[in-house]
Amino acid sequence: MLSPKKVKFRKRQKGRLKGKAQRGSTIAFGDIAIKTLEHGKLSNNQIEAARVAIMRHIKRGGQVWIRVFPDVPVTAKPAEVRQGKGKGSPVGWCAPIKPGRILYEVKGVDIELAREALVRASHKLPVKTTIVVKEGL
Repeated sequence: MLSPKKVKFRKRQKGRLKGKAQRGSTIAFGDIAIKTLEHGKLSNNQIEAARVAIMRHIKRGGQVWIRVFPDVPVTAKPAEVRQGKGKGSPVGWCAPIKPGRILYEVKGVDIELAREALVRASHKLPVKTTIVVKEGL
């Protein structure tokens, strides 16, 4: 699973996701990509599940780029614990996502095969997505 090697602080406040993605909103490496249409948070498990779905469908041909990284800690309190007594322990990592963000890019395989692989990957994600193709293809 993806996770940072080192962080400055173990716990972080949630914050709010507003606006559209400023960075990472254009295809930079591949020919075809998944782009988000709404705000959300992707856990490291969801990112990995979508990556595995892409790799299995293209049978490890071509190249896949993951354009998001889960660097925000997620905390949770144990089950059946009363409220109060501070913030829970870190349990995982997530990547905050804004609309317009490119999540995965694929290159080196047929466009139709890549499109089907990205559709399968989008079923693993909790946000609405669309498939975009690089201009000139």
